[in-house]
Amino acid sequence: MRVRPVSRAMGGRSVRSLVGLALAGAAAAAVLTGCSMEDATCGGGEYPVLRVGGSGSACQPDGEEPPKGYARYPEGKVPERVGGKWDKYWNDHTLDKDGKIIKLKDGQ
Repeated sequence: MRVRPVSRAMGGRSVRSLVGLALAGAAAAAVLTGCSMEDATCGGGEYPVLRVGGSGSACQPDGEEPPKGYARYPEGKVPERVGGKWDKYWNDHTLDKDGKIIKLKDGQ
């Protein structure tokens, strides 16, 4: 039995070319389907909560209320991706004790 090198067995194409083509196809599929390369704010089974009156956030297990000193983000303004629109917005905004959105002062 004679074994041929992989490049000849594949009609002269190198394995690297096929791997590169597969990676390019996967990247194109991610772009075309709207898949984001950014990290999720929280893991599966969790939702993000915001520190009231200051900067900071945490992830809370689904079905549990936010811990003392934290609140749910206002509907429609929940950061879902690190570096996304709402993640950046909440870097310098927070909620006051009444649930009103306020701009943070430097150093808070």
